[in-house]
Amino acid sequence: MSAQITLVGRLTADPELRFTTNGLAAARFTVATSRRRRNQAGEWEDADVTFWPVVAWDQLAEHIAETLTKGAAVIVVGQAYQNSWTTEDGQQRSRIEVRAEAVGPNLRWPPKPAQRIKHQPQAAPATAPAADDPWATNQPQEVQDEPPF
Repeated sequence: MSAQITLVGRLTADPELRFTTNGLAAARFTVATSRRRRNQAGEWEDADVTFWPVVAWDQLAEHIAETLTKGAAVIVVGQAYQNSWTTEDGQQRSRIEVRAEAVGPNLRWPPKPAQRIKHQPQAAPATAPAADDPWATNQPQEVQDEPPF
């Protein structure tokens, strides 16, 4: 089961753009969200910092990779879902991820100037990714209606 979610935060690194063997673009990035509050000294500080792994597909992925960079203030709208997998040694792993439907700059803060970068589809990697790497899949993972517990 997935839930609609809106994230307001900043990119922790440049988006990573990859292409499936069929040429479908996938961008992966992390958005850090936090709440600002005043500490006892009266200074502003971040509280409740959460790091959200996000994946975007197709043209949205290409546009994200072309325009957004580390530190960019963004607003992400998408579906939150639990991604589960089994490692090579048989351990069960899971985490909450967001499949982006729309991503844009948060104009509350001055945006960095956009830099257009032309990306070319890449061939499949020569070596297979680790089985316990949830980012290594080439296609969106199916979202289950029932939790895995």
